[in-house]
Amino acid sequence: MNIAVVGGGGKMGIWVARQLLAENISVVLVDRQAMRLSVASSELNAIGTTDIAIAAKADIVILAVPISAFEECVKELASILKPKQRVVDITSVKTMPLEAMHKYLPQCITLGAHPIFGPGAQNFAKQNIVLTPTTEAEEAFSREVHIWLEARGGHVEIMTPAEHDKLMGTVLGLSHFIAIAAGDAILHQADLKSIEMASGVTFRVLMTLISSVLNEDPALYAAIQTHLPELPQLERDFINRAKEWADLVENKDSIAFAARMAQLKTALDQKTSCCEQSYREMYRLGG
Repeated sequence: MNIAVVGGGGKMGIWVARQLLAENISVVLVDRQAMRLSVASSELNAIGTTDIAIAAKADIVILAVPISAFEECVKELASILKPKQRVVDITSVKTMPLEAMHKYLPQCITLGAHPIFGPGAQNFAKQNIVLTPTTEAEEAFSREVHIWLEARGGHVEIMTPAEHDKLMGTVLGLSHFIAIAAGDAILHQADLKSIEMASGVTFRVLMTLISSVLNEDPALYAAIQTHLPELPQLERDFINRAKEWADLVENKDSIAFAARMAQLKTALDQKTSCCEQSYREMYRLGG
């Protein structure tokens, strides 16, 4: 089997290529940026090229390009790829990429996939991956991919592109937004070092979240924020609720604050079984 990883010089492109090469699968890296392509090819001891036309020779084409460049990429591939050639996108959003692939690559069998982890993962074991087939041909392809991933320890979920994007609004979009906004507020404090010296476990865990987000690719996170359709409303709701909590604090209404917090804890206990486990995990991470 021959696989072309378009965007193969990027972090996730390199990660995917490494997993495939470890299984002796033939991989070619395709990337417009010659310098990072050279680095990736050397690191992986893999063939690399800036000529996207090489994708025509692949059995499967994996698109690991930035969301902002996705449509331009599939437009370029439209006259290159052959009928029934398989194409998998691994972007963090799914509705827009699937629409673009269906529009420009109708001759291909396409599949939306989202590895819900970063390039720091060792392999697929215990990692979550979402597949979003929308046609019978895509469903058949997704079954093959599903089997391959689960054989390597991955946990696979199947859903529609719209279901995925709605879910990612909370899982990725809102969590990133909260971390960025909290970081913005905290970093404007006069003496962060003194704050850190006096901090407890909760603050250290919060700073771990903030640091992990701020160390990621800003362009990727901006693209996620601007391409998840339901995220603006979700973030507006968060801001409104944050204001309600801030009003309770400003009005020194400790009774209402405590009552509302207790209600939230009850609601959380009813909807999840991991509340106490999360509390213990927080102390493990922050200890």
